[in-house]
Amino acid sequence: MRPDDWQLTDDVDDFLARAGDFLRSRPALHNTPLTDIEKLRTRGADAHGAEATVFGRLESGGEVRAIFYRTPRGYLSVTPLSAEQAGALATHLAGLGHSPSGVIADHDTAAAFAEAWQRHTSAASVPFWRTHLYRLGALTPPQPRPEGRGRIAGRKDHEQVVRWCREFCINVGEQISIDLIDSGSWADSRFGDRHFTLWETPDGTPASMAAVTSIVGGMIRVDPVYTPAHLRGRGYAGAVTVEVSRAALAAGATDVVLFADPANPTSNALYQRIGYVHVADFTGYKFS
Repeated sequence: MRPDDWQLTDDVDDFLARAGDFLRSRPALHNTPLTDIEKLRTRGADAHGAEATVFGRLESGGEVRAIFYRTPRGYLSVTPLSAEQAGALATHLAGLGHSPSGVIADHDTAAAFAEAWQRHTSAASVPFWRTHLYRLGALTPPQPRPEGRGRIAGRKDHEQVVRWCREFCINVGEQISIDLIDSGSWADSRFGDRHFTLWETPDGTPASMAAVTSIVGGMIRVDPVYTPAHLRGRGYAGAVTVEVSRAALAAGATDVVLFADPANPTSNALYQRIGYVHVADFTGYKFS
């Protein structure tokens, strides 16, 4: 494989015209590129800054085999590659003078790219993010079901939703989202375009929340799910996740997915109990 088999562009519409079918061919595995690139397409390059406008596709035999794009924080997000393909991409980007701040991909691809990037640039790589990807199989509501009901969050719930998203970010160490929320840039955070549902107790008190992305390529991602610490262990998270998952299916989603922290056995066990099936592991590396 030659490094120049990768075709680069800064035109999101041209990129999607050529690579859109590839992304939609595996919507669960490609869920983050689908939502990120659609957000960039609809909001424009200025929504994320110039660094987000580099896209690449790997073509062979007239078909797209893989893609990458540069995220707003300067990371490369890459679809699955062999070790050889990852090395060729690193060679190509290093030769063009690119300097990504890291890479995010399925575990094997991310590790292979980070190793190849270090060979070419001497930049050390440090893992900063790991996650399990799950896809909904047969939805199985938990029993017993906690008392209460799900309710779509409205304008009057905005302050509650923002506060809980900030608490969620503190729990998972997501500093960039905390900074955006604190600066009043809610719309620019990754939560700004989400659709939120609250689980209320019978007296109308919000007890948990879950959000979903808009449907893209037949896929909807559940993100985030959050219950305040003092209300955990009562089934609220499972109930609200079932609520948004059922709504996603009703909206026509063929793939409903979510990410879970491997270090949190409680959430992983919960998602599997309600019907989510492990698909892949993803890793992010920072480059020095």
